Amino acid sequence: MVFHKCSRFTQLMFKFNLCYKIDCMKKLIFSLCIVGCIAFSFAQKNGITPKALIELNRVGGIGLSNDGQYVIYSVSKVDVDSNKKTTKIYKIAVEGGDPVEIDDPTMYIKDDKVSSNGSQKLIHDEVKIENVLGTDFYPNLEESNVMIYDDLNYRHWDKWEDGKYNHVFVTSVAGVNARRIDIMQGEPYDCPTQPFGGPEDYIWHPCGSKVLYVTKKKKGKDYAVSTNTDIYEYDVETGVTKNLTEDNLGYDMAPAFSVDSRLAWLQMKRDGYESDKNDIVTFIDGKKVNLTENWDGTVNSFIWSDDGKKILFNAPVLGTVQLFEIHLPKSGKSPKMPVQLTNGQFDINAIVGQRENTVVVSKRDMNHAPELYTVDFKTKELTQLTHENDAFYKSISLGDIKKRIVNTTDGEDMVAWVAYPPNFDPTKKYPTLLYCQGGPQGALSQFYSYRWNFQLMAAQGYIVIAPNRRGMPGYGVEWNEQISKDYGGQNMQDYLSAIDDIAKESYVDKERLGCVGASYGGYSAFYLAAKHQGRFKSFIAHDGIFNWKSMYGTTEELFFVNWDLGGAYWDKENTAAQKSYKEFNPAEHVEKWDTPILIIQGGLDFRVPIGQGIEAFQAAQLQDIKSKLLYFPEENHWVLDYQNSLIWHTEFFKWLKETL
Repeated sequence: MVFHKCSRFTQLMFKFNLCYKIDCMKKLIFSLCIVGCIAFSFAQKNGITPKALIELNRVGGIGLSNDGQYVIYSVSKVDVDSNKKTTKIYKIAVEGGDPVEIDDPTMYIKDDKVSSNGSQKLIHDEVKIENVLGTDFYPNLEESNVMIYDDLNYRHWDKWEDGKYNHVFVTSVAGVNARRIDIMQGEPYDCPTQPFGGPEDYIWHPCGSKVLYVTKKKKGKDYAVSTNTDIYEYDVETGVTKNLTEDNLGYDMAPAFSVDSRLAWLQMKRDGYESDKNDIVTFIDGKKVNLTENWDGTVNSFIWSDDGKKILFNAPVLGTVQLFEIHLPKSGKSPKMPVQLTNGQFDINAIVGQRENTVVVSKRDMNHAPELYTVDFKTKELTQLTHENDAFYKSISLGDIKKRIVNTTDGEDMVAWVAYPPNFDPTKKYPTLLYCQGGPQGALSQFYSYRWNFQLMAAQGYIVIAPNRRGMPGYGVEWNEQISKDYGGQNMQDYLSAIDDIAKESYVDKERLGCVGASYGGYSAFYLAAKHQGRFKSFIAHDGIFNWKSMYGTTEELFFVNWDLGGAYWDKENTAAQKSYKEFNPAEHVEKWDTPILIIQGGLDFRVPIGQGIEAFQAAQLQDIKSKLLYFPEENHWVLDYQNSLIWHTEFFKWLKETL
């Protein structure tokens, strides 16, 4: 496009300067062409582009150095053309300054997988436990390609079960051929937990002779319908394993010790409910104490303070994620309420570490990718520490992100985020998108996505409204839990209240409204396509649930559908479940579709399997509705490949341009 603009400019100048000598004319034309290119390039600084979004520097905090003087962090850089990512490690003084690249972070931060006496370390590795493959049963048939199952949990997230399990091993620091002790003793359970667990799932006890690890000791159908992970303690010297959280039936995870060897962890109470209230539990005088039980919120993550007297955590609050502290109660006393340390239109998306009166956090908002900041305990002031993307953001125009209060159909005040295009002009009319959040109990905070990026959508000339509908944390437990077994109920009315509210504005083109979303947001698009009463001119559904019956028959984590739908579709006596499979099932209302729809589906998505997108696309095509299927054979519930991501963005905005 730049070349085309320069060419036209050159032609005009050529006609204007016919009397110039050839050599002077060439110089002049070249100079003016460059000026024209620069001017055109400047005109394109209205907002971020898909490629620039993907190639932003991605900052991640690793931790504070052992002496507390430095913050160690990583910067990952994606190159779309090569489809590769490179990562470098840096140190920077806690007080700020210039970062210095380092080779080995363990030179500054003690490896927490090494025992306190320095002689042993923890690793995890796959272990073949069960026969699944054809060659396991028929070793002579080496070219066979078959899997044989006699129980559930035969696939999870994006991988088929192959009989291998993650196990934790104790080994010597000294040699490559050192003896390895399988602390899980050959059992058919995973640690790290699947599909998202990592090294944080196993830690040393400060005594150096015990290991704590997280796993779900269930198999087959029992595994698929349960969320009951537990924290186990393995004694390296005796080989004895003890369940520390046997009394709790929901999730137990993220064990961490204080400087004085006090254990704390995260706990959800109810088995089968993956979005239950997340609390911090510890021991006081040898008894378990739920520190946040009486607080009407849910914890994302936590760390111990450096003196072991309090815990720092982050949690959703009114469409943001903020930093909190809670002091440990004295003996015989009840815990006090948490104290909120930060406040603003941003997310404290991670806590990196703490030194005396300073906490290092990762902070982001809808206009900026995460960077590291310090928070002063006394003044509550945030100071930016890393500046990996500052120059880029200064080179583009950013639109405003504003909070809007929407009155719902049942009289509640609902927070909605509205993203406006760069150089927004209220005298003009803009096409507007309703963004439907996934989860369904995922917080719609000040997140910064490398795919569902509001600033990128706004940069293409769209207003985006993103309501914090029922089912989201940050507004109390009741608001968060309302969505379960009511998928097509009040939260759908919340969506429509949001788009109707913004559509009252003179700058919204009411004839050019779109609805977009992924996962539960994709389900929302499928459902609203039959219920929107002519509001929308276009829909985009990514990995959305279209048919609850086939979803129940093919998804892998059955606890999710059991809890949120109410049970199995064949349970005719279950009124809540039957309502979900009939009234709240998009496939039951698809004959009412009449609006163009783009359907995106990952081939390795086992949470919302491929049949959901295929069924929806065929239903649209057979009813002669303008529709397109964007199929990624090697992607799961997300789009992780960088070039695939660029195509995702390109097709996303191409569809909106065609239909809005």
